[in-house]
Amino acid sequence: MRRVVVTGAGGGIGAALARRFAADGAEVVVSDLDAAAAEAVASEIGGLPIPADAANEDDTRRLVELAFAELGDIDLFCSNAGVLAAGDENTADADWARSWNVNVMSHVYVTRHLLPRWLDNGPHRLLMTVSAAGLLSILGSASYAVTKHGALAYAEWLRATYAHRGLIVQALCPQGVRTDMLTRGNDSGSASAALLADGALEPAEVAEVAAKALEGESFLVLPHPEVADYYKLRAADTDRWLGGMNKLQRGYEGGAK
Repeated sequence: MRRVVVTGAGGGIGAALARRFAADGAEVVVSDLDAAAAEAVASEIGGLPIPADAANEDDTRRLVELAFAELGDIDLFCSNAGVLAAGDENTADADWARSWNVNVMSHVYVTRHLLPRWLDNGPHRLLMTVSAAGLLSILGSASYAVTKHGALAYAEWLRATYAHRGLIVQALCPQGVRTDMLTRGNDSGSASAALLADGALEPAEVAEVAAKALEGESFLVLPHPEVADYYKLRAADTDRWLGGMNKLQRGYEGGAK
């Protein structure tokens, strides 16, 4: 990929993706809500920082326009921004709204402003960072589980609707990754963070798997291969799978007492 844009690239998986593609010789636009973080990563890799709020459509439109102006085209757009708020049915409406806007609408805004330039003028690639939570679920965060399912559904819809028009959509679905998101979850006593800490990957490992997947066209990109088996079990025997998840929840609650 010669011309790449990565959102949420000030740290974590996004920064690792930016570093990986830059190491391969790509021109990389580094975008993040945190302008200083975007600048730091861009300076490190020789990229172009464009601060933007991925959950704001005006910011996303400006990001796409500036990226096209600087790069001439975008071969790969990594729609990577995401947030996690621990909680249940009593999670505050504001946290539900933020999770929806970042985890789902950010992808919608990206495609609204990319597809008029991309369709029938490809191939072009959209890599959406979804999470294994979109395929399975996640304990301890109702808003994350729901919105990541929404993100996966949108990625599937895009692939089914536009594959014949030069759009290659791939969904990056890691489990635990050693990022600030996982650290904050551990600090807050999140059941999901505690469960995912074992077997968590480094962001660079996730980026390596993603880069390899971009050599092909497989829709699901699974840095944790075991997720495929869990996904099959969920589909083949949903009651058993839900029972297993509830057992994990009960185990966490017992250990937290």
